Amino acid sequence: MKLIIAIVNNDDSAVVASALTLEKFSVTKLSTSGGFLMVGNTTLLIGAEENDVPRVKEIINENSRKRDHTAPSVSSFGRGTNKHELSEDATVQVGGAIVFVLSVDSMDKY
Repeated sequence: MKLIIAIVNNDDSAVVASALTLEKFSVTKLSTSGGFLMVGNTTLLIGAEENDVPRVKEIINENSRKRDHTAPSVSSFGRGTNKHELSEDATVQVGGAIVFVLSVDSMDKY
């Protein structure tokens, strides 16, 4: 048995979870945030048999997309006090998914 941990953007989480549920995979959603931009994301916990892992990853890939996000300049964090240190906002790519697959020794439902 495998535990798949997928970190997806909040904008994609409902679609990804629904697509997984439609194919009878059990999904637990956790609201999380982190990374450079501290943007909202969702961590999905998915239990699957080893032979189902490729399909789970395919569903996640098909339903998560990357998008552009404007990151604030360093001056908005209290830095850049002189004109030479000021920088413009930067556009960065966010979204997609980060997927971890872990082996599980046992799993019980009570």
